[in-house]
Amino acid sequence: MLLSALRKFFKFLLFLLVALTLLAIWGFVVEPRWVAHREIAVEVPGWRGPPGLKVAVASDWHIAHEVRHVMTIPRANAIVDAINTARPDVVLLPGDFIHGRGEDGTTPEQVAAVLGRLKAPRGVYAVLGNHDWWTDGPRFNRALRAAGIKVLHNEAVPLPDSSVWVVGIGDLMSGQSDPVRATRRLPPGAQALTLMHDPASVRELPPLAGLTVAAHTHGGQVWIPFVGSAVAPHGWPKDKTHGWVDVDGRRLYITSGLGVSIYPVRLNMRPEWVMFTMSDRPRQ
Repeated sequence: MLLSALRKFFKFLLFLLVALTLLAIWGFVVEPRWVAHREIAVEVPGWRGPPGLKVAVASDWHIAHEVRHVMTIPRANAIVDAINTARPDVVLLPGDFIHGRGEDGTTPEQVAAVLGRLKAPRGVYAVLGNHDWWTDGPRFNRALRAAGIKVLHNEAVPLPDSSVWVVGIGDLMSGQSDPVRATRRLPPGAQALTLMHDPASVRELPPLAGLTVAAHTHGGQVWIPFVGSAVAPHGWPKDKTHGWVDVDGRRLYITSGLGVSIYPVRLNMRPEWVMFTMSDRPRQ
């Protein structure tokens, strides 16, 4: 009986070892590179923008040279190609374009050369994330703008040939967030496409109709069923790190982003870029 029990125990250990190995391969190799392209319809009551406006959102690239950081420049270029193939009207980039602080030699100019390939007839708009500011915020501003990307820093600009505005809010973690200043130019009743890096900035955002998107959380990178994210940044609720969430009466979409940070793993939280299609809400 003892020998039989030992055999069962070692079989269980072998099964556990194989399961953990497969889980590690999935979490460190497969899922971080398995990018989802999500299509989401957004109905806005009284939408005054172009019907069917296609808005692509791609955040938290964390581009680096080293393969262990997942988002290499060739991979980022492939994602840019995929977004361009989908033919968005507008592209919103909510920050964290570089991995770490560029310690592996990646520069803002190299990142901008990749993102500058994004094409959208109504413009490509960006806000900087905490990693971009930690690396060199002013340099990132210059590099992205030189690549044809409109970098918004607590400001709003009109969407070309439209009554809709684009609002960009600075990063909260690096002390750049000022939602009130960002919306100061908006006319009463304005509709907007609003992007921010840190979703916590929405708590100071005046009520605003349209689409609001945020990034930063990565969906926790590891999502535990019935619990939420394994981690969430500085006190943010672990059950509100991805998808549509309501915060103080404001609805926003938090994207899981494309890259990884701190640890190169994803489990049950695929990287993504999202295409939103804007339309009027039908009358009941």
